[in-house]
Amino acid sequence: MIVKPFKREAYIPLPVAFISTVSVDGVRNIAPYSCIMPILRPLDLICLASALKRDTLNNIRATKEFVINLPGIDLADKVIPTARFSPPEADEFLLANLEEKPSATIKAPGIQGCYAWMECQLFKEYVEPTYILIVGQVVRLEVADAVYLPDGSLDLDKAKPLMMAGSNKGMKYCTAVPTGGFEAFGAMFPNGKDPLAAKYAE
Repeated sequence: MIVKPFKREAYIPLPVAFISTVSVDGVRNIAPYSCIMPILRPLDLICLASALKRDTLNNIRATKEFVINLPGIDLADKVIPTARFSPPEADEFLLANLEEKPSATIKAPGIQGCYAWMECQLFKEYVEPTYILIVGQVVRLEVADAVYLPDGSLDLDKAKPLMMAGSNKGMKYCTAVPTGGFEAFGAMFPNGKDPLAAKYAE
């Protein structure tokens, strides 16, 4: 089956993250994003793609900060309430009936009920005519104790990360499941040693 190139997101299951920000006037905003990715291991940078007209973008530019909240599938019903258009003066925490989680290093609050939170500061923008790539520096990463495993990984069975795959008419929600497979990072290198191993030592 040959399909149109713009449909590529239908075949790449994507994470669903809620980006929370606050305006310079103190108005809280939430928006769901799936076009989001870390930039190379082990950098502390993360990139998200934004349309040009978004309250989230305006707030990030004005305050230089934002929180990436990672929800489980139990928060799938909050995607549309936070995605719908609302005026800039509307408090989207109230509209979506979500509780804030105070941040430790920035003013923008996180969202209670997620399994991980990345407090970010704006690092750089890459501006194109129809979109903007926002690069954030993660200044604090918190993971709920209940989903944190001793090897530093995520307990997928407990977290049930919210993901989506596109279709011709909308989003199909899904999650990630463990397969039991494992490969050490060092397996990619001729000497079997991960050159970044020391950075991951707790």
